Amino acid sequence: MAFLLTQTQTLLPQTLWTLKRPFLYKRPNHLPFRIDNVYSQSQGVSTLNANNLSQRREKLEANTDPISILNERIRRHHSNRDSARPVMDSEETDHYIQLVKQQQQRGLQKLKGDREAKEGGVFSYKVDPYLLRSGDYVVHKKVGIGRFVGIKFDVPKSSTEPIEYAFIEYADGMAKLSVKQASRMLYRYNLPNETKRPKALSKLSDTSAWERRKTKGKVAIQKMVVDLMELYLHRLKQKRPPYPKSPTMAEFAALFPYKPTPDQQQAFIDVEMDLTERETPMDRLICGDVGFGKTEVALRAIFCVVSAGKQAMVLAPTIVLAKQHFDVTSERFSRYPNIKVGLLSRFQTKAEKEDYLNMIKDGELDIIVGTHSLLGSRVVYSNLGLLVVDEEQRFGVKQKERIASFKTSVDVLTLSATPIPRTLYLALTGFRDASLISTPPPERVPIKTHLSAFSKEKVIAAIQYELERGGQVFYVLPRIKGLQEVMDFLEESFPDVDIAIAHGKQYSKQLEETMEKFALGKIKILICTNIVESGLDIQNANTIIIQDVQQFGLAQLYQLRGRVGRADKEAHAYLFYPDKSLLSDQSLERLAALEDCCELGQGFQLAERDMGIRGFGTIFGEQQTGDVGNVGIDLFFEMLFESLSKVEEHRVISVPYHSVQMDININPHLPSEYINYLENPMEIINEAEKAAEKDIWNLMQFTENLRRQYGKEPYSMEILLKKFYIRRMAADIGISRIYSSGKRVGMETMMSNKVFKLMTDSITSDAIRNSLVFEEDQIKAELLLELPRDQLLNWIFQCLVELHASLPALIKY
Repeated sequence: MAFLLTQTQTLLPQTLWTLKRPFLYKRPNHLPFRIDNVYSQSQGVSTLNANNLSQRREKLEANTDPISILNERIRRHHSNRDSARPVMDSEETDHYIQLVKQQQQRGLQKLKGDREAKEGGVFSYKVDPYLLRSGDYVVHKKVGIGRFVGIKFDVPKSSTEPIEYAFIEYADGMAKLSVKQASRMLYRYNLPNETKRPKALSKLSDTSAWERRKTKGKVAIQKMVVDLMELYLHRLKQKRPPYPKSPTMAEFAALFPYKPTPDQQQAFIDVEMDLTERETPMDRLICGDVGFGKTEVALRAIFCVVSAGKQAMVLAPTIVLAKQHFDVTSERFSRYPNIKVGLLSRFQTKAEKEDYLNMIKDGELDIIVGTHSLLGSRVVYSNLGLLVVDEEQRFGVKQKERIASFKTSVDVLTLSATPIPRTLYLALTGFRDASLISTPPPERVPIKTHLSAFSKEKVIAAIQYELERGGQVFYVLPRIKGLQEVMDFLEESFPDVDIAIAHGKQYSKQLEETMEKFALGKIKILICTNIVESGLDIQNANTIIIQDVQQFGLAQLYQLRGRVGRADKEAHAYLFYPDKSLLSDQSLERLAALEDCCELGQGFQLAERDMGIRGFGTIFGEQQTGDVGNVGIDLFFEMLFESLSKVEEHRVISVPYHSVQMDININPHLPSEYINYLENPMEIINEAEKAAEKDIWNLMQFTENLRRQYGKEPYSMEILLKKFYIRRMAADIGISRIYSSGKRVGMETMMSNKVFKLMTDSITSDAIRNSLVFEEDQIKAELLLELPRDQLLNWIFQCLVELHASLPALIKY
């Protein structure tokens, strides 16, 4: 007995794996045996201590056993997915994959620009060695990360003629590449954070570490691509009848007071075709510079949908912009008294809000304009047909997810002057349609941009010039904190001029009044935060002063600059920084990009340039940031495009659960105490089989419920559960038979060699990865020795857990 106590006190793992362990079960009142008798004869151990030890054992084992670890992974993956996505059959998938491929080809055509596509249409991000500067970090596709030293002439061994070589420093030496070879193999190393310095340089003598990093990035990309693909396929599968083409649409278009530019006309045609000729819900990005006529594209889409008896929602990031959308929409629809437009905002009283919510629910409002409050659970739509999102990049993560959930059921139109890179890349790689409006209206004059160190004299001169020509001025700061200080300085400099402050933390009525007065020209200088970044359309404001520019993102600066220059007067944007020595490399690069893009209609190119500069987290989500750090942004994107162009190669076809043969003879016997405890064990085992037959999520829920009700099962029951898990996982990844012969294990499958390679690349256990080979439609493994049956089953379970983990990176139809 003393030995038993020693084992229990030290909690050695082997005592947790005996066949009969009644002390591991939970102990409800009807339990037919007691565990305290085991300990009662021992000296100095109370019943309470024994119970505590038992509970600690149970908790320890529950957290570390292989089934619990697998269940936790299944739960994580399931929570990241939209469980409502329908299953597709193989034929449907083929059809939809072809549609995606066509979209991608169109996207790649738009992308080519000044870069050349490689053979096979794969987009290339390689760098021209002559554009590199000494000290720049580069990535060699086969060797890894190095530091560029320079280009020099040298004589090759096989010739007497000197040729140019690129010299690259690595952790353990210098490499030289002919310039021709360098142009084929080198990428610039950009990182998604402020510093461009990699953690370490790669080694020339050991490229295996680099290969592992590259493989990790490749698997992460593949998972991302498949998730995008599934969302897109799900959207393609949704159907709605095309909207009718009505003669009133032409009448509505004729009321537009300006002549459309060619780009704008094309955007009108694109959206009309999406709505009236397609059965799939629209998901289109309208990318056009500020004041280039994106709103009119949205208004025509709204008219088409509302005329057919559906509701339209216009979503804006700020109340200022929402109010402006409401005013423009109300004016444009004023000739149609039967179409009701409403604005839902925090400026309204509780009673007003309730009235609006009821009107939306009853279908009495046709067009609803507002901020993110429109996405709340209290807003119930009667018959929503169209969602228009202005400046999607300004919304938070949860709001973006809510917007994404609408995209599978209603038509969505996104308006942006500088789309977030994620939106941009989805548009360009075929997962989303895009219309670009890059032609300015004929009367527009480019904005003159001035970038310099801050000085009070320059500020006064700029404001003086604008006021003398009868205009108004925006004065923007990154934070609320400095607004009052600027107000004091400007009141002293311009004592007879009306000046006001505006920011998002003000009382709603006060903010609304300030904005109204500025729009009417009563206030001449508006000191504000970036609340005016998007939307405010004030024809008479033609000078904007932005202080501490280093604290703004490139997209924000571009949008802020677009607040002016809306009329035919020349507009000025003054960007002031405190001292160049205080700016990070990233901030300096942003500012140089903004100066370069001072022509009109360059928001689109600017967003692409922004890709290499600002935080990567907004592109594909935070979880990918580390994988990009492994290889750098440029190589990451080339790998992304490569993966997109070969997406159908990574396709796994599952097999029915009952068709999986398991030729391993193991039939564990349950302990009699556990059988008595379960009351109806056969029924429970049948339920486990039914759950496994449905899917792995149901099997996971069954196992957790079983443990919740009866505690951790004995080893023999665990083996039985593992058999169900093995067959379920095998069915999911397309394995139809599992057998063993001596030290050899075989798994028959219809998967391709490329799918097997992606699966093994994802495996975290070196021992399992190195033991697996793929031969003649079989996955084979040779173990070091012949294992007992239960241990062999545990090895197969662990092997399938590793292979099954790659499922998110594969198309599963």
